[in-house]
Amino acid sequence: MTSRPASPQTPRFTCRRSLLSLASLAALSTLAAGAQAQSAPPPAAPAAQSAEQPAKANLDTVTVTGLRASLESALRAKRDDNSIVDVIKAEDMGKFPDTNLAESLQRVPGVVIDRDAGEGRNITVRGLGQDFTRVRINGIEGLATTGGTDSSGGANRSRGFDFNVFASELFNSLTVRKSSSADVDEGSLGATVDLQTTRPFDLKGFKGMVSLKGGYNDLSGKTTPRAAFLLSNTFADKKLGVLISGAYSQRKVLEEGFSTVRWDNGPSSGGWCAPQGVTPANPSNSTATTCGPAAQGVLRLANTAANIAAYNEASKAENFHPRLPRYGRLTHDQDRLGVTAAVQFKPADGTLLTLDLLYSKLDATRQEDFLEVISFSRNAGQGGKPQTSVVSASYAPNGALIKGVFNGVDVRAESRFDELSTTFTQPTLTLEQDFGEHVRLTARAGRATSKFRNPVQTTTTLDALNVNGYSIDFSADDRAPAISYPFDPTQAGGALTLVGVPVASSGTQAGTITNTTSSEIRIRPQGASNTNDVFHLDLAWDVMPNKLMLKGGVDYKKYSFDSYEFRRVNQNDTIFPVPAGSTVASLTTSLTGFGKGQNLPAGTATSWVIPNLAAIAQAYDIYCNCIKSGPAGGPGDFTLSSITNGNARGNNRSVTEQDEAAFFQLDFNTRLGDIPVRGNIGTRYVKTKLAATGYQATSGGTAVTVDHVYDDLLPAANLAATLSKDVIVRFAAAKVMARPQLGNLSPGGTISTTGTLSVTSGNPLLKPFRATTFDSSIEWYFAKNAFLGLGLFQKNISTYIQSIRNNVPFKQTGLPMSLLPSNFTGDEVFQVTAPINTDGGKLQGFELNYQQPFTFLPGWGKNFGALLNYTYVKSKIEYVVSPTSTATITDDLINLSPKSWNATLYYDDGAFSARISGSQRSGFVTRVPGQNNNDVEGKNKTFNVDVSLSYKVNDKLEVTLEGVNLTNQANDQFISRARDSVVVNNVTGRELMAGFRYRF
Repeated sequence: MTSRPASPQTPRFTCRRSLLSLASLAALSTLAAGAQAQSAPPPAAPAAQSAEQPAKANLDTVTVTGLRASLESALRAKRDDNSIVDVIKAEDMGKFPDTNLAESLQRVPGVVIDRDAGEGRNITVRGLGQDFTRVRINGIEGLATTGGTDSSGGANRSRGFDFNVFASELFNSLTVRKSSSADVDEGSLGATVDLQTTRPFDLKGFKGMVSLKGGYNDLSGKTTPRAAFLLSNTFADKKLGVLISGAYSQRKVLEEGFSTVRWDNGPSSGGWCAPQGVTPANPSNSTATTCGPAAQGVLRLANTAANIAAYNEASKAENFHPRLPRYGRLTHDQDRLGVTAAVQFKPADGTLLTLDLLYSKLDATRQEDFLEVISFSRNAGQGGKPQTSVVSASYAPNGALIKGVFNGVDVRAESRFDELSTTFTQPTLTLEQDFGEHVRLTARAGRATSKFRNPVQTTTTLDALNVNGYSIDFSADDRAPAISYPFDPTQAGGALTLVGVPVASSGTQAGTITNTTSSEIRIRPQGASNTNDVFHLDLAWDVMPNKLMLKGGVDYKKYSFDSYEFRRVNQNDTIFPVPAGSTVASLTTSLTGFGKGQNLPAGTATSWVIPNLAAIAQAYDIYCNCIKSGPAGGPGDFTLSSITNGNARGNNRSVTEQDEAAFFQLDFNTRLGDIPVRGNIGTRYVKTKLAATGYQATSGGTAVTVDHVYDDLLPAANLAATLSKDVIVRFAAAKVMARPQLGNLSPGGTISTTGTLSVTSGNPLLKPFRATTFDSSIEWYFAKNAFLGLGLFQKNISTYIQSIRNNVPFKQTGLPMSLLPSNFTGDEVFQVTAPINTDGGKLQGFELNYQQPFTFLPGWGKNFGALLNYTYVKSKIEYVVSPTSTATITDDLINLSPKSWNATLYYDDGAFSARISGSQRSGFVTRVPGQNNNDVEGKNKTFNVDVSLSYKVNDKLEVTLEGVNLTNQANDQFISRARDSVVVNNVTGRELMAGFRYRF
């Protein structure tokens, strides 16, 4: 059964502020699910707790030796916490519950993840996507970015954090902060996630661990290693501690399936080729008998009733077809290395100096091979749709193509190769100093740097032009159609060939073939860098020990983002015919064995010829960055350009932000009558100074830098009341902000000062996303280490960001007058297309959470336990459909899954431990409005099952067996609510890992 997107008629969940403000009704339940648990590190006293110090997990008090002990200590700490947090702890040194940090996070109520190549990449918290979630490592904000497939968002140039950069073995705790407090730095609407590496004083004396595993993927058939180690010791009467840890892993997976690069309707790209006697949509590009120029010989269909009926049906605006229907294989090879080091020095009582070092390197290659049809998405000048005839076609009542046969179709074997790397470094220095018994100072400084590089991104193609008899049939499976090609796609030197631009014997050399898309060589090296320089200082004073604490401090952060991209000066990416001394067959290779275990329709191509990049690179010398032959900008020009290149210019941009903040907070622990009440109340003031640089099209690329300054006052309060020994109610309220997406801040774009005065660019003057949040919950600790909770939350988003067209005087654009001709005054009204601030909307939801060990069962049954949670989120935002229309689409926030749940059943008797975890996320939208005449784009629901088994042979040796993605869940992306038309439907296979851990 094929999963479908959530219906727009889903019943509305309403949650009034008055209800949320009743602290006696609720407090957000935030215990982790899966093989994790929720809590914050236990404070020495409730009034002295600090959310700014995630590193101070009290492992000296609680010794975590197994799954049960981890859950127990986390639940106890959760109960004592002032704020609303979830914490996931490692059961032992280097033993984080999941192989991927994102996979662990999805066990937390309200947290769902998105995957790339089957591996968790980023998260959404309570309906708010990765751009609204901040991540701190050892107390310092960082931003790790990688490059993904185009369908997963491509290279990350946003504020979102890619968790797949890090090995999970490097960390011992992960904290999700859902409520805000004044001492937690700003920047999040969804949550702040704290990652903490292990420190030597967390352990006692000499400790060591080594772990070795082998992983097997059943789709790729490859076995890969995974290894980790940790060494720690204390010296000089426990005044000095040193720790080093490392992790290395390889991953070799295949991603296979069907994709379409979206769907479009009949009239798009100039419409279909009309039968003879029917007036064509593009009469200037056709003859009476041919679709396009007579010289190309693409014949129009005869004037029959059947041909005219098929043409008319396919040409309806309400009928849609896939743009690039294709089967494909993506080959992912990945090496990940991570190293941490920590030195702690305690020269005297009350003084602790900690140096944390973190290094991570993710190297990967990705090969993408497709057998596709390109003419359905191309215009007449590209020899596309107006040269394609509809022999027969049928459509579903919702407008989706069921099956069709077409003539004049351009078929392509496309191959793309990427080399990708991310290098992350972060040193952090922390000083904790006591002044007497009641005053404490904490100072922290660090730099987090992430450098993403994609030095090789090269696409090559083989093409077969204007073939007749291509058919595609979705009638048996709307996610995997039957496709028939009218030639043998496996034949080297056959129909699929290198179509080059003919070399001119005289006169001007053409850069393209008229009304044709010839074979291409695309070269697009690119990269992005992110740097966070952070300084924090706070002073805490126990005015009344264990009852009242005053805390104040300052924060400074300088964030820098820089992005670049190069492309060929020849922006058509065309090539000359095969060089002398080579043949088409010598420049190709073959893909074989496609579709293993996927039940593909009979006749689906499981092998096809593909370009041989190494051979093509050598024959054409494509990486010379020079003109090999012909004129500049022609098919033989492999020179690269960036800011002067219209196609690459938009990704050459930078942003620098300087954030200065100060906060004041009061932590209290008192009683109202007979009810113990604790919490904190405070406010944070922050000023953001922004400088955004982009390139306008004038003079081949004119650098433009725009400054913007804004400030925010962000009050926050957290309250926890213990109504009885087993019941706690919580309430939290705050004003929060998240800075605009980086891509929307660039002032770069295009400007026209003749004809229609227009500017197309980003908007560096955007206000941040702003919201007021309310959280409340009731927690019932009904038995030992057992918990049942109900939480309610609401976020009133007061500012949102959408792109729209607006008419404003040039002086109000924030752009320099130097871009205008000398006779302009700046009062001229320009048509500006850019992102702007719009009204937001309400996000509301609830969480249910249950955790219990089954100690009430007899015999070995008492070793079982369960963790369950369910989250419902509802939000409606009005999205602008067109910059020239007042029409809107009301839909969910981007990346918001209305429903998600997690369930884990575990067994732990101290020696043998086992757990099975299931995670489901409902469908969600990724773009509103959708592209190509569609209302929305999104992803359908997912359901993942993971299993973990371990057995302690003795106190030192433990053997493990894990299974990941046992459901082989497809990455199922769709376009259109009504049609649910497939965009991507790929699988990556199941993964099994076996190995051992040894402690010494």
